[in-house]
Amino acid sequence: MESRVAVIGIIVEDGEAVAPLNALLHEYGGYIIGRMGVPYRQKDINIISIAVDAPQDVISALSGKIGSLRGVSATTAYSKIGK
Repeated sequence: MESRVAVIGIIVEDGEAVAPLNALLHEYGGYIIGRMGVPYRQKDINIISIAVDAPQDVISALSGKIGSLRGVSATTAYSKIGK
């Protein structure tokens, strides 16, 4: 299956979503290239970006599962290059 590179942008507005989010990221850890998290204390949110290299269906599944968490929103940007 063709692998794609993508970035998943995540905003966490509910602190109780952190544990299930981390569990999901651990589950898909083999596909994660890197992760950056920024706590934005003035707004009481966390901003996270995840770089992944995986088949498109895996990326879509991960993004969908993240976005279904209460208090979490996610969007995905795909590279145009696949391998």
